[in-house]
Amino acid sequence: MLSGEHAELVSLKDLIIDGANQPLAEYVPGIIHLADSRGIAIEDCTIVGSAGSGIALDRSSGRLSGNTVTSAHGAGIRAIESNGLTIADNTVEDCGNAGIQVWRWAAGDDGTIVTGNRVQRIAAKDGGTGQNGNGINVFRAHGVIVANNHVRDCAFTAIRANSANNVQITGNNCQGCGEVGIYSEFSFEGAMIANNIVDTAATGISVTNFNDGGRMAVVAGNIVRNLTGVGPYQADPPGFGVGISVEADTAVNANVVEGAPRFGMLIGWGPYLRDVTATGNVIRRAPVGIGVSVVEGAGSAVISDNLIAGADKGAILGMRWQKPASGDLAETGAARFPRLLVERNRVS
Repeated sequence: MLSGEHAELVSLKDLIIDGANQPLAEYVPGIIHLADSRGIAIEDCTIVGSAGSGIALDRSSGRLSGNTVTSAHGAGIRAIESNGLTIADNTVEDCGNAGIQVWRWAAGDDGTIVTGNRVQRIAAKDGGTGQNGNGINVFRAHGVIVANNHVRDCAFTAIRANSANNVQITGNNCQGCGEVGIYSEFSFEGAMIANNIVDTAATGISVTNFNDGGRMAVVAGNIVRNLTGVGPYQADPPGFGVGISVEADTAVNANVVEGAPRFGMLIGWGPYLRDVTATGNVIRRAPVGIGVSVVEGAGSAVISDNLIAGADKGAILGMRWQKPASGDLAETGAARFPRLLVERNRVS
C-alpha cells in the first residue's frame, strides 16, 4: 500500500493502514515497504491485516516507534540488512510467523536496537523447527541489542539469535514459549544474556552449537522457572526440559532455575565442552541439578559455590551424552575427571 526506494526523511505518523488480507505480489514483502532509505520515522501507526509482513524495511535506517502491528501473515516488523535502526515501544501481536525480525542475508554488522516492545501471540503457520514462531528473531546480524521487551505466547522462542555476534539480550520478560525461551545458536561469537525472566517454556535458555563455532557468552542474573519439557516437535537428546544449557567459553553466574523437568543446568554435550564456569547459581526442583559432559574430548569446567535443592537423581552428574557416567560429584568422585573442578557446592 505504501512503498519507496532510495528515499530520505520519510515520516509516517498517526495512520491506520488495513491490508484486509488481500494478496501481495511476490516481490512485495509488506504493506509498508521501504528499501535503501534513511531518516525513516514511522510513529504511532496502526497496521493490520497484511498478507505478508506489516512493516518491511530493506537496507534502511531510522526509527519505528509506538506502532501497533497486528494480524500479519508473516512478521509484524521485518528489517533486513539495516544500518542504524531503532525498533522501540511497538506492540506486535497475533502474527502468523514472526513478531520482529532483524535479519541479514550475509553475516555482518547491523547495530539495530530492539527495546521496549510488547510482542505476543506469535504463531508458526508455515511450520518448521525454529525458523518461524519466534517473538524477536536476530539472524546473521551482529551487534544487535534486544532489551527490556515483553514477549509472550510464542509458538517457538521468545528471543532467538542465530549466527549473531555480539548480541545483547538483557532485561526481557519472556512468558509462554512453546520451545526455548531464549536461544543463542549456530556460528556466533559473543552473547550477553543477562537479567531476563523466562517463565513457562519447553526449555529455558540455550547457548549452543559449538560444533558450528558457537562460543563465548555470559549467562548471568536470569530467572528461569516453570518449564514444561514438552515442545512443538520431537527433540534430539537430551530433549526439552533443561533450565540453562551452555557449551563453550561461557560464564554462567548468579542465575535462579526452578522447576526444570530434566536438568537445572547442562554444561556441554558430548565432546562439545570448553572452558565453562558455573558459579553462584541457585537450582531448585530439577531431577538432576547440573549435568556436565565427561566424554572423551570434552574440555574444562568449573562448578563451584552453587546451591542445589531437591535434585533427587543427583545434584551434579557427569554425563556421557544422555547417560549418567558418575555418581553425585557434589559428594565425591570429581577427582576422576581431571578437567573438572567441583567444589563448595551446597546441596539440600
